[in-house]
Amino acid sequence: MTASLAFKPKLFSTLRNYDRRQFTTDLLAGIIVGIVALPLAIAFGIASGVTPEKGIITAIVAGLIVSLFGGSKVQIGGPTGAFIIIIYGIIQQYGFEGLTIATLMAGVFLIMFGILHLGTIIKYIPYPIVVGFTSGIALTIFTTQIKDLLGLSMTTVPSDFIEKWIAYIGAIPTTDLWSAAVGIGSVAVIALWPKIARYNNVLKKLPGSLIAIILMTIAALLIKQYAGVTTIETIGDRFSISNQLPGAQMPQLTWEVIKGLVSPAITIAILGAIESLLSATVADGVIGDRHDSNTELIAQGVANLASPIFGGIPATGAIARTMTNINNGGRTPVAGIVHAAVLLLIFLFLMPLAQYIPMACLAGVLVIVSYNMSGWRSFFSIMKNPKSDVIVLWVTFLLTVIFDLTIAIEVGLLCACLLFMRRMAETTDVKVISDEINPAEEDSDFQLGNLEHLTIPEGVEVYEINGPYFFGAGNRFEEIMGALHHQRPQVRIIRMRKVPFVDSTGIHNLTNLCLMSQKEGIQVVLSGVNPKVQAVLHKAGFDAMLGEENICSHINIALERAQQLKK
Repeated sequence: MTASLAFKPKLFSTLRNYDRRQFTTDLLAGIIVGIVALPLAIAFGIASGVTPEKGIITAIVAGLIVSLFGGSKVQIGGPTGAFIIIIYGIIQQYGFEGLTIATLMAGVFLIMFGILHLGTIIKYIPYPIVVGFTSGIALTIFTTQIKDLLGLSMTTVPSDFIEKWIAYIGAIPTTDLWSAAVGIGSVAVIALWPKIARYNNVLKKLPGSLIAIILMTIAALLIKQYAGVTTIETIGDRFSISNQLPGAQMPQLTWEVIKGLVSPAITIAILGAIESLLSATVADGVIGDRHDSNTELIAQGVANLASPIFGGIPATGAIARTMTNINNGGRTPVAGIVHAAVLLLIFLFLMPLAQYIPMACLAGVLVIVSYNMSGWRSFFSIMKNPKSDVIVLWVTFLLTVIFDLTIAIEVGLLCACLLFMRRMAETTDVKVISDEINPAEEDSDFQLGNLEHLTIPEGVEVYEINGPYFFGAGNRFEEIMGALHHQRPQVRIIRMRKVPFVDSTGIHNLTNLCLMSQKEGIQVVLSGVNPKVQAVLHKAGFDAMLGEENICSHINIALERAQQLKK
């Protein structure tokens, strides 16, 4: 299938029956989502190690592109908390230019995922891995905010998780009580706002994070003005705020830099794909729609190509903002376009006011974000699952917290693959039928009416494979035959009626079995091979080695063939 057929933006199909009523609801939803996205974009930008305006630029550029070209009607794109740790790590190691190149590469990878129709495959990444690294990211985000939340006086903050907490404990005596009051007050306002505003239809549409920023900014200004307190650090104290739109710039690309950034770029791409498709899937369940996963991946890829060119950071689908969009009536990509336009207007005309926002307040916003991300209920529910899932969960979680997200995803996927292979191998078993075959246990492979019971002649062994014959189960015959101690048979019948597929390792082991049997003077006969498996064996030249007459369609034919070979 060509790439053009895989790319079907939802915007064009939704505009066919678009009317004024839907535009009104989309407009309102877009305005509200834009307001909700503002404090998050600023907080995510700062926490990622870049300036606050870069977070807003990302929300504008990526939000617009995802809505224009995405495969979901209601997806809202922009910076998210999941990227904070990986962005910060890339900047520390490669600088902002390295982050720009890694994001561009991730955009290319995402487009390739969509073109190659990998959207549905990515959605099958094991749930324990998703919960493990999401919970790990949440804990790491929370950890990075302790300094600003409490106003600790620290010249440097260690990058290592354990060392960071040791340093925090040592710096507790330097806590600035005013900053701590602002930070903890912000957490309280955001947590309590839904209960305060639930009886007012206007107030409940306003996000608690925005209310906290407004209240705490005003409070910090009043405290500074009338109490003479100057210890509450603001965004303006740390950053130089600008409302100038950046021009498009391409970084200097070299092969050495590209090779060094492949791993973080793949991590950004995989994380962006997982989060965007998870968000789109959740949205589908609410609005009763079905998104196009491959189109969504292509749109996410284009967004991650455009965002860094204009000075932005990696972006993906944001679940919280998408749900805000849905809850306020947004049902088409027009709402997402309006959200981007609202952010652009705020950026151009109100951005200088951001310098007065206390850093402790933004830390409080991110503490709530990390709590919502943690998914602690899902974490503890998985703890009741099989041990293999618990192992994958904890390995991914601990690696995310102690090392970094790149290692966590790689090792988590490796563990999941190994455990999956083990489970698949356990589903395949080989049993030995020694005396007779009961027709009550048979299916279409057994030709009813010929015999009530099929008696296995003397000198004939019957083995039955139940399940796929692949690399995970390829040595099962050697194990079974090694455990049997009896007189050598003249013919071995291998029943394969319940083998849905066979891979190259299975063919290799089956070939070795036949060759070893022939050296021992034992003839091998296959029974009940389905057409798909038989085609694979034929392509591998197996039937030429064994003889087509020794590949039988039914067990009774195979037994007749065994009688002939005994003579």
